[in-house]
Amino acid sequence: MSTITDTRGQVALRHLSKSYNLNGQTLPVLRSLSLDIRPNEALAIVGPSGCGKTTLLRLLAGLEKADSGQILIDGIPVTGVGTERAVIYQEPRLLPWLTVLQNVAFGLELRGLSRAQAQERAGRYIRLVGLEDFRNAWPRQLSGGMAQRVGIARALTVQPEILLLDEPFGALDAMTKLSMQEELARIWGEEAVTMVLVTHDLEEAILLADRVLVLTNDGTPPSLVTVDLPRPRDRNSADFVAMRRMLMGKFGLH
Repeated sequence: MSTITDTRGQVALRHLSKSYNLNGQTLPVLRSLSLDIRPNEALAIVGPSGCGKTTLLRLLAGLEKADSGQILIDGIPVTGVGTERAVIYQEPRLLPWLTVLQNVAFGLELRGLSRAQAQERAGRYIRLVGLEDFRNAWPRQLSGGMAQRVGIARALTVQPEILLLDEPFGALDAMTKLSMQEELARIWGEEAVTMVLVTHDLEEAILLADRVLVLTNDGTPPSLVTVDLPRPRDRNSADFVAMRRMLMGKFGLH
């Protein structure tokens, strides 16, 4: 867990249920899920397609409403989107007519900061993600990994309590993905932020998370796995490999 302590960013899920209507039939994806996410914790959510991973993230973001149950952040019920949460998607969705610096500062200007104030704070987070030399570059001049770094900087610059990530590296090539996972681990370690990460990649979950929430689509109750490994984590260590094997076993994989 991050060494920075903060009491903000505590999330409580209470008997959360969500279903969809598919061709006249009710398809439940979350069934009375209760969970406490600690301040500054990194939680990964894994499971097969259709198990409710992204649905849960959207509920946390306030982009969808649950059928029943409640989400509380710092004890306050979630009723929609909020400034204490920021979302990072698989595609960074940068504005092509703005430079890196302008993209990162954009949200701050919308919140009322002066351009000078916004760009000063944006510059800090551009340095944090290692893009100081590209602050004046256009999105079209960036690689996929660099563009995603801009997306991370843009999310962090509004200083959220909770960072929600939906398969943030799913569109990257294998080598860039490995590098970005290491970068995200470093960045989270430096920031006082609660992180909830949706991923299909079990290794990514073990590398980044304090705990892993395992969802299924066969009605089996969700389970929580504590990742009790020292940081920074070694993908090749015996304990890491054993943890990966254990998670694979939960999905019938060997």
